[in-house]
Amino acid sequence: MRKVLIIGIGPGNPDYLTVQAIDALNRVDVFFVPDKGAERADLQKLRLDICERYIKRKNYRLVEFKMPARSKDPADYKRNVEDWHSRIEQDYEQLLGREVGEGECAGFLIWGDPTLYDSVLRIIEKIRARGVVALDYEVIPGISSIQALAARHRIALNAIGESVHITTGRRLAEKPSIGPETVVVMLDGEQSFKKVEDADVEIYWGAYVGTADEILVSGRLADVAGEIDVKRAQARAEKGWIMDTYLLRRPSET
Repeated sequence: MRKVLIIGIGPGNPDYLTVQAIDALNRVDVFFVPDKGAERADLQKLRLDICERYIKRKNYRLVEFKMPARSKDPADYKRNVEDWHSRIEQDYEQLLGREVGEGECAGFLIWGDPTLYDSVLRIIEKIRARGVVALDYEVIPGISSIQALAARHRIALNAIGESVHITTGRRLAEKPSIGPETVVVMLDGEQSFKKVEDADVEIYWGAYVGTADEILVSGRLADVAGEIDVKRAQARAEKGWIMDTYLLRRPSET
């Protein structure tokens, strides 16, 4: 029986790893590392730095694989994601069968937390259920970009007595209104906050949160939206990619 550890490694700062995650790293025989191209090379380096820093024994293996591309502008978003996951699933199943021996342990290093906007859990469960490759798996939680964002801005996620709604930029663009709840937005390549018409809404935005390249901006949306737009564009041009998250809510009346 093969063992798979799905390990949350936080949003980019090696100091964010939990003790449980560090212990899990030291159980792994082979790590599967996705190759997402030259633009994401520094993300690849962060994974390697984490391994070198925390793993005591040095006989673990790193297996890189090419991540299948997903359509950028699909007519049917959900079907497109399902097709993409199906291709990843086939690749993972082949990798696990070929690279991991009976009794060995494989590891996937997941940015943030594996349970939040990541596909690996669903894919590994489908492989396990199909039974072509015999495996069991564990999930090791990590600090999410949402937690790190709130900590770096020194704010609580929720207002007193109110809920927190986590969504994507695509969903915010479909309904760009903010009620009494806090809205946390992830995976927003289009800066959908610019569609929110309530100028009094506050935004807490962060890119590369917790890393040396961290950028933080907060304030009244009408006042800082332009600043975020400029800083985001500059950062993306310099690095070739960007990882950002933001929180929206109405100002407190107290």
